[in-house]
Amino acid sequence: MHNTLKKIGLILFGTIAGVMLSLNFSAVANKDANEVLHPLPVEELRAFTQVFGRIKSDYVEHVEDKKLIAEAINGMLVGLDPHSAYLDKDDYRELQIGTQGKFGGLGIQVTMEDGLVKVISPIEDTPAFRAGIKTGDLIFKLGEIAVKGMTLSEAVKHMRGEPKTPITLTIIREGESEPLTFTLIRDIIKIKSVRSKLIEPGYGYIRITQFQEETGENLALAINELFTESAIPMQGLVLDLRNDPGGLLNSAVAVSAAFLPRDALVVYTEGRTDEAKMKLYANPRFYLRNSLRDYMGNLPAAVKTVPMITLVNGGSASASEIVAGALQDHKRSTIMGSQTFGKGSVQTILPLSSNTAIKLTTALYYTPEGKSIQATGITPDIIDESEEDESRRIREADLNRHLTNGDKDESTTDSSAKEIEAETKQEDKDTEDKDTEDKDEKDDTDRTPIEFGSSEDLLLIQAMDYLKNNNSPK
Repeated sequence: MHNTLKKIGLILFGTIAGVMLSLNFSAVANKDANEVLHPLPVEELRAFTQVFGRIKSDYVEHVEDKKLIAEAINGMLVGLDPHSAYLDKDDYRELQIGTQGKFGGLGIQVTMEDGLVKVISPIEDTPAFRAGIKTGDLIFKLGEIAVKGMTLSEAVKHMRGEPKTPITLTIIREGESEPLTFTLIRDIIKIKSVRSKLIEPGYGYIRITQFQEETGENLALAINELFTESAIPMQGLVLDLRNDPGGLLNSAVAVSAAFLPRDALVVYTEGRTDEAKMKLYANPRFYLRNSLRDYMGNLPAAVKTVPMITLVNGGSASASEIVAGALQDHKRSTIMGSQTFGKGSVQTILPLSSNTAIKLTTALYYTPEGKSIQATGITPDIIDESEEDESRRIREADLNRHLTNGDKDESTTDSSAKEIEAETKQEDKDTEDKDTEDKDEKDDTDRTPIEFGSSEDLLLIQAMDYLKNNNSPK
Protein backbone atom coordinates (compact mmCIF):
# COMPACT_ATOMS: atom_id res chain seq x y z
CA MET A 1 0.00 0.00 0.00
CA HIS A 2 2.80 2.40 0.96
CA ASN A 3 4.58 1.77 -2.37
CA THR A 4 1.32 2.29 -4.25
CA LEU A 5 0.71 5.62 -2.49
CA LYS A 6 4.28 6.63 -3.16
CA LYS A 7 3.88 5.90 -6.88
CA ILE A 8 0.60 7.82 -7.01
CA GLY A 9 2.22 10.73 -5.21
CA LEU A 10 5.20 10.82 -7.57
CA ILE A 11 3.00 10.68 -10.65
CA LEU A 12 0.72 13.42 -9.34
CA PHE A 13 3.67 15.52 -8.23
CA GLY A 14 5.20 15.32 -11.69
CA THR A 15 1.90 16.07 -13.39
CA ILE A 16 1.05 19.05 -11.17
CA ALA A 17 4.56 20.43 -11.34
CA GLY A 18 4.45 20.20 -15.13
CA VAL A 19 1.09 21.92 -15.32
CA MET A 20 2.18 24.68 -12.95
CA LEU A 21 5.41 25.23 -14.86
CA SER A 22 3.40 25.48 -18.06
CA LEU A 23 1.01 27.97 -16.50
CA ASN A 24 3.84 29.99 -15.02
CA PHE A 25 5.73 30.22 -18.31
CA SER A 26 2.51 31.11 -20.14
CA ALA A 27 1.67 33.83 -17.63
CA VAL A 28 5.04 35.53 -17.99
CA ALA A 29 5.49 35.01 -21.72
CA ASN A 30 4.64 38.63 -22.50
CA LYS A 31 6.39 40.18 -19.50
CA ASP A 32 9.81 41.72 -19.18
CA ALA A 33 12.47 39.11 -19.79
CA ASN A 34 14.35 40.33 -16.73
CA GLU A 35 11.59 39.20 -14.38
CA VAL A 36 12.54 36.11 -12.38
CA LEU A 37 10.15 33.13 -12.39
CA HIS A 38 9.15 32.26 -8.83
CA PRO A 39 10.27 28.72 -7.90
CA LEU A 40 7.57 26.11 -7.37
CA PRO A 41 6.69 25.34 -3.72
CA VAL A 42 8.04 21.79 -3.73
CA GLU A 43 7.15 20.84 -0.13
CA GLU A 44 3.59 22.14 -0.47
CA LEU A 45 3.09 20.30 -3.76
CA ARG A 46 4.38 17.12 -2.13
CA ALA A 47 1.82 17.58 0.68
CA PHE A 48 -0.89 18.06 -1.92
CA THR A 49 -0.04 14.81 -3.69
CA GLN A 50 0.02 12.94 -0.38
CA VAL A 51 -3.44 14.21 0.54
CA PHE A 52 -4.70 13.38 -2.95
CA GLY A 53 -3.33 9.86 -2.68
CA ARG A 54 -4.87 9.32 0.77
CA ILE A 55 -8.29 10.43 -0.45
CA LYS A 56 -8.06 8.09 -3.43
CA SER A 57 -7.08 5.11 -1.28
CA ASP A 58 -8.81 5.66 2.08
CA TYR A 59 -11.87 7.91 1.61
CA VAL A 60 -15.14 6.15 2.41
CA GLU A 61 -16.42 6.59 -1.15
CA HIS A 62 -14.73 6.63 -4.55
CA VAL A 63 -14.09 10.17 -5.77
CA GLU A 64 -13.25 10.93 -9.38
CA ASP A 65 -9.92 12.62 -10.10
CA LYS A 66 -11.73 15.37 -12.04
CA LYS A 67 -13.82 16.30 -9.02
CA LEU A 68 -10.84 16.37 -6.64
CA ILE A 69 -8.78 18.59 -8.95
CA ALA A 70 -11.73 20.94 -9.53
CA GLU A 71 -12.31 21.25 -5.77
CA ALA A 72 -8.61 21.90 -5.21
CA ILE A 73 -8.63 24.70 -7.80
CA ASN A 74 -11.80 26.15 -6.28
CA GLY A 75 -10.23 26.01 -2.82
CA MET A 76 -7.19 27.95 -4.01
CA LEU A 77 -9.36 30.74 -5.39
CA VAL A 78 -11.98 30.86 -2.64
CA GLY A 79 -9.20 31.24 -0.09
CA LEU A 80 -7.97 34.45 -1.73
CA ASP A 81 -10.93 36.82 -1.35
CA PRO A 82 -14.76 36.73 -1.51
CA HIS A 83 -14.90 37.37 -5.27
CA SER A 84 -12.31 35.08 -6.87
CA ALA A 85 -13.76 31.73 -7.96
CA TYR A 86 -13.48 28.74 -10.26
CA LEU A 87 -16.20 28.68 -12.89
CA ASP A 88 -17.15 25.24 -14.11
CA LYS A 89 -19.26 24.72 -17.22
CA ASP A 90 -22.55 25.64 -15.51
CA ASP A 91 -21.10 28.60 -13.57
CA TYR A 92 -19.50 30.03 -16.71
CA ARG A 93 -22.79 29.79 -18.60
CA GLU A 94 -24.70 31.40 -15.71
CA LEU A 95 -22.23 34.29 -15.64
CA GLN A 96 -22.73 34.95 -19.34
CA ILE A 97 -26.52 34.75 -18.98
CA GLY A 98 -26.55 37.07 -15.97
CA THR A 99 -24.84 39.93 -17.82
CA GLN A 100 -27.57 39.74 -20.47
CA GLY A 101 -30.23 40.46 -17.84
CA LYS A 102 -32.36 37.31 -18.14
CA PHE A 103 -32.15 34.13 -16.06
CA GLY A 104 -34.33 31.76 -14.07
CA GLY A 105 -34.53 31.90 -10.30
CA LEU A 106 -35.71 33.89 -7.29
CA GLY A 107 -34.05 37.28 -7.71
CA ILE A 108 -31.64 37.78 -4.81
CA GLN A 109 -28.02 38.90 -4.57
CA VAL A 110 -26.27 36.61 -2.08
CA THR A 111 -22.93 35.84 -0.48
CA MET A 112 -21.66 33.16 1.91
CA GLU A 113 -21.16 33.77 5.64
CA ASP A 114 -20.24 31.14 8.22
CA GLY A 115 -21.49 28.39 5.94
CA LEU A 116 -24.90 30.01 5.35
CA VAL A 117 -26.23 31.99 2.40
CA LYS A 118 -26.60 35.65 3.36
CA VAL A 119 -28.84 38.01 1.41
CA ILE A 120 -27.09 41.14 0.20
CA SER A 121 -30.16 42.50 -1.52
CA PRO A 122 -33.39 41.29 -3.15
CA ILE A 123 -33.78 42.44 -6.76
CA GLU A 124 -36.81 44.61 -7.44
CA ASP A 125 -39.92 43.07 -8.95
CA THR A 126 -38.80 39.44 -8.45
CA PRO A 127 -40.25 36.55 -6.40
CA ALA A 128 -37.81 37.20 -3.53
CA PHE A 129 -38.59 40.92 -3.41
CA ARG A 130 -42.36 40.38 -3.49
CA ALA A 131 -42.20 37.70 -0.79
CA GLY A 132 -40.42 40.05 1.62
CA ILE A 133 -36.91 38.57 1.67
CA LYS A 134 -34.70 41.20 3.31
CA THR A 135 -31.09 42.32 3.40
CA GLY A 136 -29.19 40.42 6.08
CA ASP A 137 -31.45 37.34 6.04
CA LEU A 138 -29.52 34.09 6.53
CA ILE A 139 -30.79 31.17 4.46
CA PHE A 140 -30.00 27.88 6.21
CA LYS A 141 -32.35 25.48 4.39
CA LEU A 142 -33.37 25.20 0.75
CA GLY A 143 -36.43 23.00 0.76
CA GLU A 144 -35.39 20.12 3.02
CA ILE A 145 -31.68 20.49 2.22
CA ALA A 146 -29.38 22.19 4.73
CA VAL A 147 -27.14 24.88 3.25
CA LYS A 148 -24.26 24.08 5.62
CA GLY A 149 -21.56 22.33 3.64
CA MET A 150 -22.60 23.76 0.25
CA THR A 151 -20.52 26.17 -1.77
CA LEU A 152 -22.21 29.40 -2.83
CA SER A 153 -22.34 28.12 -6.38
CA GLU A 154 -24.14 24.95 -5.28
CA ALA A 155 -26.65 26.94 -3.23
CA VAL A 156 -27.40 29.23 -6.17
CA LYS A 157 -27.95 26.20 -8.41
CA HIS A 158 -30.51 24.85 -5.92
CA MET A 159 -32.35 28.18 -5.87
CA ARG A 160 -32.52 28.37 -9.64
CA GLY A 161 -34.77 26.05 -11.57
CA GLU A 162 -37.67 25.73 -13.96
CA PRO A 163 -40.12 28.65 -13.94
CA LYS A 164 -43.35 28.16 -11.96
CA THR A 165 -41.75 25.56 -9.66
CA PRO A 166 -41.85 26.23 -5.89
CA ILE A 167 -39.03 26.28 -3.39
CA THR A 168 -39.20 26.86 0.37
CA LEU A 169 -36.50 28.97 2.03
CA THR A 170 -35.96 28.69 5.78
CA ILE A 171 -34.42 31.89 7.06
CA ILE A 172 -32.85 33.24 10.23
CA ARG A 173 -33.64 36.94 10.61
CA GLU A 174 -32.10 39.22 13.17
CA GLY A 175 -34.68 40.16 15.80
CA GLU A 176 -36.78 37.04 15.19
CA SER A 177 -36.81 34.35 17.88
CA GLU A 178 -37.92 31.61 15.45
CA PRO A 179 -36.86 30.77 11.87
CA LEU A 180 -39.07 32.13 9.09
CA THR A 181 -40.21 30.11 6.10
CA PHE A 182 -41.00 31.54 2.68
CA THR A 183 -42.40 29.55 -0.22
CA LEU A 184 -41.39 31.22 -3.47
CA ILE A 185 -42.36 30.39 -7.04
CA ARG A 186 -39.39 30.48 -9.37
CA ASP A 187 -39.71 32.73 -12.38
CA ILE A 188 -37.74 33.99 -15.35
CA ILE A 189 -35.85 36.93 -13.89
CA LYS A 190 -35.83 39.66 -16.50
CA ILE A 191 -33.98 42.60 -15.07
CA LYS A 192 -34.92 45.83 -16.78
CA SER A 193 -31.77 47.71 -16.00
CA VAL A 194 -33.06 51.25 -16.69
CA ARG A 195 -36.38 52.70 -15.57
CA SER A 196 -37.38 56.32 -15.81
CA LYS A 197 -40.30 58.68 -15.31
CA LEU A 198 -41.10 62.35 -15.13
CA ILE A 199 -41.91 63.04 -11.49
CA GLU A 200 -43.33 66.44 -12.43
CA PRO A 201 -42.63 68.91 -15.24
CA GLY A 202 -38.94 69.71 -15.21
CA TYR A 203 -37.89 66.91 -12.84
CA GLY A 204 -36.86 63.47 -14.06
CA TYR A 205 -36.16 60.21 -12.22
CA ILE A 206 -33.85 57.50 -13.60
CA ARG A 207 -33.26 54.20 -11.81
CA ILE A 208 -30.53 51.75 -12.79
CA THR A 209 -31.00 48.32 -11.23
CA GLN A 210 -27.95 46.59 -12.73
CA PHE A 211 -25.20 47.37 -15.24
CA GLN A 212 -25.81 45.09 -18.21
CA GLU A 213 -24.71 44.99 -21.85
CA GLU A 214 -27.41 47.41 -23.02
CA THR A 215 -27.59 49.68 -19.96
CA GLY A 216 -25.78 52.60 -21.60
CA GLU A 217 -27.98 52.51 -24.68
CA ASN A 218 -31.16 52.20 -22.60
CA LEU A 219 -30.06 55.13 -20.43
CA ALA A 220 -29.57 57.32 -23.52
CA LEU A 221 -33.10 56.49 -24.67
CA ALA A 222 -34.51 57.27 -21.21
CA ILE A 223 -32.74 60.65 -21.04
CA ASN A 224 -33.99 61.70 -24.47
CA GLU A 225 -37.55 60.65 -23.59
CA LEU A 226 -37.53 62.61 -20.32
CA PHE A 227 -36.22 65.79 -21.91
CA THR A 228 -38.76 65.48 -24.75
CA GLU A 229 -41.67 64.67 -22.44
CA SER A 230 -41.11 67.56 -20.03
CA ALA A 231 -43.30 70.56 -20.86
CA ILE A 232 -40.65 72.91 -19.47
CA PRO A 233 -36.84 72.84 -19.55
CA MET A 234 -35.40 70.22 -17.24
CA GLN A 235 -34.76 71.63 -13.75
CA GLY A 236 -33.33 68.56 -12.03
CA LEU A 237 -32.52 64.86 -12.34
CA VAL A 238 -32.45 62.08 -9.76
CA LEU A 239 -30.23 59.09 -10.58
CA ASP A 240 -31.14 56.16 -8.33
CA LEU A 241 -28.41 53.53 -7.78
CA ARG A 242 -29.75 52.05 -4.54
CA ASN A 243 -29.49 48.26 -4.28
CA ASP A 244 -27.69 48.17 -7.64
CA PRO A 245 -25.06 45.40 -7.22
CA GLY A 246 -22.99 46.53 -10.20
CA GLY A 247 -22.19 44.63 -13.38
CA LEU A 248 -20.19 45.48 -16.48
CA LEU A 249 -17.39 48.03 -16.24
CA ASN A 250 -17.92 49.49 -19.70
CA SER A 251 -21.58 50.14 -18.84
CA ALA A 252 -20.49 52.06 -15.73
CA VAL A 253 -18.25 54.19 -17.95
CA ALA A 254 -21.16 54.74 -20.38
CA VAL A 255 -23.51 55.88 -17.60
CA SER A 256 -20.88 58.26 -16.26
CA ALA A 257 -20.22 59.60 -19.76
CA ALA A 258 -23.89 60.56 -20.11
CA PHE A 259 -23.50 63.21 -17.40
CA LEU A 260 -19.79 64.14 -17.52
CA PRO A 261 -17.85 66.21 -20.06
CA ARG A 262 -16.26 64.23 -22.87
CA ASP A 263 -12.89 62.73 -21.93
CA ALA A 264 -13.38 63.28 -18.20
CA LEU A 265 -11.62 60.55 -16.16
CA VAL A 266 -14.22 58.09 -14.84
CA VAL A 267 -12.12 55.54 -12.97
CA TYR A 268 -8.65 54.03 -12.93
CA THR A 269 -7.33 50.69 -11.73
CA GLU A 270 -4.09 49.57 -10.11
CA GLY A 271 -2.79 45.99 -10.12
CA ARG A 272 0.45 44.01 -10.41
CA THR A 273 0.42 43.54 -14.19
CA ASP A 274 0.47 46.15 -16.92
CA GLU A 275 -2.90 44.86 -18.14
CA ALA A 276 -4.42 45.56 -14.72
CA LYS A 277 -3.47 49.24 -14.84
CA MET A 278 -6.09 51.16 -16.76
CA LYS A 279 -7.52 54.66 -17.03
CA LEU A 280 -11.06 54.85 -18.38
CA TYR A 281 -12.50 58.10 -19.70
CA ALA A 282 -15.91 59.42 -20.78
CA ASN A 283 -15.19 58.59 -24.38
CA PRO A 284 -16.90 56.12 -26.75
CA ARG A 285 -13.79 53.99 -27.15
CA PHE A 286 -13.99 53.10 -23.44
CA TYR A 287 -17.63 52.04 -23.38
CA LEU A 288 -18.70 50.88 -26.85
CA ARG A 289 -18.52 47.13 -27.38
CA ASN A 290 -20.69 45.68 -30.11
CA SER A 291 -22.03 48.96 -31.43
CA LEU A 292 -20.26 51.20 -33.90
CA ARG A 293 -22.75 53.98 -33.22
CA ASP A 294 -22.17 56.23 -30.23
CA TYR A 295 -25.57 56.11 -28.55
CA MET A 296 -24.47 58.91 -26.20
CA GLY A 297 -23.76 61.21 -29.15
CA ASN A 298 -27.25 62.70 -29.47
CA LEU A 299 -28.07 63.51 -25.85
CA PRO A 300 -29.45 66.97 -25.04
CA ALA A 301 -26.63 69.31 -24.06
CA ALA A 302 -28.42 70.23 -20.82
CA VAL A 303 -27.91 66.72 -19.41
CA LYS A 304 -24.28 67.70 -18.70
CA THR A 305 -25.27 70.65 -16.48
CA VAL A 306 -28.78 70.11 -15.10
CA PRO A 307 -28.77 69.93 -11.25
CA MET A 308 -28.52 66.32 -10.19
CA ILE A 309 -28.87 64.06 -7.15
CA THR A 310 -27.54 60.49 -7.07
CA LEU A 311 -29.10 58.14 -4.51
CA VAL A 312 -27.02 55.32 -3.01
CA ASN A 313 -27.16 52.88 -0.09
CA GLY A 314 -25.38 49.85 1.32
CA GLY A 315 -26.63 47.76 -1.61
CA SER A 316 -24.92 50.03 -4.17
CA ALA A 317 -21.79 48.14 -5.19
CA SER A 318 -19.00 47.94 -7.75
CA ALA A 319 -20.14 49.66 -10.99
CA SER A 320 -22.63 51.74 -8.98
CA GLU A 321 -19.80 52.99 -6.80
CA ILE A 322 -17.67 53.80 -9.84
CA VAL A 323 -20.45 56.01 -11.22
CA ALA A 324 -21.18 57.67 -7.87
CA GLY A 325 -17.47 58.26 -7.25
CA ALA A 326 -16.93 59.81 -10.68
CA LEU A 327 -19.95 62.12 -10.41
CA GLN A 328 -18.92 63.13 -6.89
CA ASP A 329 -15.25 63.82 -7.70
CA HIS A 330 -16.14 65.91 -10.75
CA LYS A 331 -18.68 67.87 -8.64
CA ARG A 332 -21.31 66.88 -11.15
CA SER A 333 -23.88 65.41 -8.73
CA THR A 334 -24.70 65.58 -5.05
CA ILE A 335 -24.56 62.05 -3.60
CA MET A 336 -27.33 61.33 -1.10
CA GLY A 337 -28.09 58.26 1.04
CA SER A 338 -25.90 55.93 3.09
CA GLN A 339 -22.40 54.48 2.79
CA THR A 340 -22.10 52.19 -0.22
CA PHE A 341 -21.04 48.52 -0.18
CA GLY A 342 -17.31 49.01 -0.79
CA LYS A 343 -16.71 46.47 -3.56
CA GLY A 344 -13.78 48.16 -5.25
CA SER A 345 -11.91 45.21 -6.76
CA VAL A 346 -11.65 44.16 -10.40
CA GLN A 347 -12.42 40.55 -11.34
CA THR A 348 -11.02 39.34 -14.64
CA ILE A 349 -12.56 36.30 -16.33
CA LEU A 350 -9.71 34.11 -17.54
CA PRO A 351 -10.92 31.18 -19.70
CA LEU A 352 -9.21 27.85 -19.05
CA SER A 353 -10.98 26.00 -21.87
CA SER A 354 -14.00 26.49 -24.09
CA ASN A 355 -16.41 26.09 -21.14
CA THR A 356 -14.51 26.74 -17.89
CA ALA A 357 -12.73 29.77 -16.49
CA ILE A 358 -11.44 31.39 -13.33
CA LYS A 359 -12.69 34.69 -11.96
CA LEU A 360 -9.61 36.29 -10.47
CA THR A 361 -9.22 39.58 -8.62
CA THR A 362 -6.55 41.45 -10.56
CA ALA A 363 -6.81 45.13 -9.55
CA LEU A 364 -8.49 47.75 -7.37
CA TYR A 365 -10.69 50.63 -8.53
CA TYR A 366 -9.88 54.26 -7.71
CA THR A 367 -12.07 57.32 -8.20
CA PRO A 368 -10.75 60.22 -10.35
CA GLU A 369 -9.33 61.92 -7.22
CA GLY A 370 -7.49 58.73 -6.21
CA LYS A 371 -9.81 57.43 -3.50
CA SER A 372 -10.00 53.66 -3.16
CA ILE A 373 -13.49 52.20 -3.17
CA GLN A 374 -12.37 48.87 -1.72
CA ALA A 375 -13.78 48.08 1.75
CA THR A 376 -14.76 51.72 2.32
CA GLY A 377 -17.20 52.57 -0.43
CA ILE A 378 -18.48 56.01 -1.34
CA THR A 379 -19.44 58.41 1.44
CA PRO A 380 -22.48 60.48 0.44
CA ASP A 381 -22.42 64.28 0.54
CA ILE A 382 -25.74 64.12 2.37
CA ILE A 383 -25.99 61.12 4.68
CA ASP A 384 -29.37 59.57 5.36
CA GLU A 385 -29.56 56.26 7.29
CA SER A 386 -33.34 56.19 7.58
CA GLU A 387 -33.87 53.15 5.36
CA GLU A 388 -35.01 50.19 7.44
CA ASP A 389 -32.46 47.71 6.09
CA GLU A 390 -29.41 49.95 6.55
CA SER A 391 -28.94 48.91 10.18
CA ARG A 392 -28.38 45.28 9.16
CA ARG A 393 -26.59 45.79 5.87
CA ILE A 394 -23.50 43.72 5.24
CA ARG A 395 -20.76 45.45 3.34
CA GLU A 396 -17.50 44.41 1.72
CA ALA A 397 -15.59 45.05 4.95
CA ASP A 398 -17.82 42.50 6.73
CA LEU A 399 -16.96 39.66 4.32
CA ASN A 400 -14.39 37.05 5.28
CA ARG A 401 -11.01 37.50 3.57
CA HIS A 402 -11.97 40.87 2.09
CA LEU A 403 -9.12 42.85 0.58
CA THR A 404 -8.16 46.08 2.31
CA ASN A 405 -7.64 49.31 0.42
CA GLY A 406 -4.14 49.97 1.75
CA ASP A 407 -5.37 52.37 4.44
CA LYS A 408 -3.60 51.49 7.72
CA ASP A 409 -6.63 52.57 9.72
CA GLU A 410 -9.07 50.38 7.80
CA SER A 411 -8.50 47.19 9.78
CA THR A 412 -8.73 49.04 13.08
CA THR A 413 -11.95 50.74 12.07
CA ASP A 414 -13.36 47.44 10.86
CA SER A 415 -12.43 45.70 14.11
CA SER A 416 -14.04 48.42 16.23
CA ALA A 417 -17.16 48.33 14.12
CA LYS A 418 -17.43 44.57 14.57
CA GLU A 419 -17.03 44.91 18.35
CA ILE A 420 -19.82 47.50 18.47
CA GLU A 421 -21.97 45.29 16.25
CA ALA A 422 -21.38 42.30 18.56
CA GLU A 423 -22.37 44.35 21.60
CA THR A 424 -25.49 45.60 19.82
CA LYS A 425 -26.47 42.06 18.86
CA GLN A 426 -26.07 40.93 22.48
CA GLU A 427 -28.28 43.81 23.65
CA ASP A 428 -30.86 42.88 21.03
CA LYS A 429 -30.72 39.25 22.17
CA ASP A 430 -31.25 40.25 25.80
CA THR A 431 -34.40 42.17 24.88
CA GLU A 432 -35.73 40.12 21.97
CA ASP A 433 -38.59 38.62 23.98
CA LYS A 434 -39.99 42.02 24.94
CA ASP A 435 -42.93 43.61 23.12
CA THR A 436 -43.49 40.48 21.02
CA GLU A 437 -47.11 41.44 20.46
CA ASP A 438 -46.15 44.77 18.91
CA LYS A 439 -43.43 43.08 16.84
CA ASP A 440 -45.85 40.52 15.44
CA GLU A 441 -48.23 43.28 14.40
CA LYS A 442 -45.38 45.14 12.70
CA ASP A 443 -44.20 42.02 10.85
CA ASP A 444 -47.51 41.75 9.03
CA THR A 445 -46.95 45.12 7.40
CA ASP A 446 -43.16 44.94 6.95
CA ARG A 447 -42.97 41.99 4.58
CA THR A 448 -43.07 44.00 1.33
CA PRO A 449 -40.27 46.59 0.95
CA ILE A 450 -41.10 50.10 -0.18
CA GLU A 451 -40.73 50.46 -3.94
CA PHE A 452 -37.95 52.82 -4.96
CA GLY A 453 -39.32 55.72 -6.97
CA SER A 454 -42.83 55.47 -5.50
CA SER A 455 -44.77 58.16 -3.64
CA GLU A 456 -43.72 56.43 -0.38
CA ASP A 457 -39.98 56.70 -1.16
CA LEU A 458 -38.85 59.13 1.55
CA LEU A 459 -35.29 59.52 0.24
CA LEU A 460 -36.61 60.46 -3.20
CA ILE A 461 -38.89 63.04 -1.58
CA GLN A 462 -35.88 64.44 0.27
CA ALA A 463 -33.88 64.55 -2.98
CA MET A 464 -36.66 66.46 -4.73
CA ASP A 465 -36.83 68.99 -1.89
CA TYR A 466 -33.07 69.46 -2.11
CA LEU A 467 -33.16 70.00 -5.88
CA LYS A 468 -35.90 72.59 -5.61
CA ASN A 469 -34.16 74.47 -2.79
CA ASN A 470 -30.66 74.27 -4.30
CA ASN A 471 -31.43 74.70 -7.96
CA SER A 472 -28.01 75.47 -9.37
CA PRO A 473 -25.69 73.26 -11.45
CA LYS A 474 -23.07 71.34 -9.53
